[in-house]
Amino acid sequence: MRGVPSAVALTLYYAPNSSASPVKFVLAELGLEHETVTFDLEGDAHKQPDYLALNPMGQVPTLVDGDQAMFESAACVIYLGEKYGVERGLWPELGSAAHMRALTWTVWSAVSLGGTIAQWFAEVDGASDRFAIMLGVLDKHLEGQDYLLGGEFSVADYYPAAIAFWSAGVLSFDTAATPNLAAWAGRCMGRPAIAALI
Repeated sequence: MRGVPSAVALTLYYAPNSSASPVKFVLAELGLEHETVTFDLEGDAHKQPDYLALNPMGQVPTLVDGDQAMFESAACVIYLGEKYGVERGLWPELGSAAHMRALTWTVWSAVSLGGTIAQWFAEVDGASDRFAIMLGVLDKHLEGQDYLLGGEFSVADYYPAAIAFWSAGVLSFDTAATPNLAAWAGRCMGRPAIAALI
C-alpha cells in the first residue's frame, strides 16, 4: 500500500473532509508523533486486502497504535483521549462526571449528529430539519460555557466542532440561529494545533 509507514507507532489512515478529520485534529492537539496515510476515496486503495485486514469496512479512519488497529472515528477519539489526553489535561479522568459527558457527546456526535448528515446525503425527507434540531441541541448545551465540558477545552470538543465547521463550509448551513455553537466552533477550530490543518 502506497506510503505505508513503519517507524512510528501511531498511524492514521485518513481522507480529507471525512469522519477521519476529528481523529487527525485530536492527534495534532495532543502533540502525538504519528504517520498519516491519505486515501483518495474515489480510488480503490482502501478496498485492497492489506487495508481490509486493518479495517474490514474499507473506510476511514483507521488508527493503528503499535500492532493494534481500530476503526470508527468516535472510538479512535475516545481511545486517544483516554490513553494520551488525561496526563495532558485534555481529557477527563475515567469515572469522573466530566468523563461521562465526554463519552456522551463524542458518541452523540458520531451517531446522532453524524447520522443526520448521512440521511441528508441520502436525501431522506426531513433530514436537514433534523440536522438543524441537533445543532440546536448542541447550541443550547453550550449556552453560558466556552467548551463542551465547561470552561476548559478538551479533545472531546473536536468531534462535534469538526462537524459544525464542516457543515457551515460544505453544506452552507446557516449558523445564525446557533450563535453559541458558531462561537464555540470558531474557538475550537482556531486553536494553534488545528489552524495549520484546515
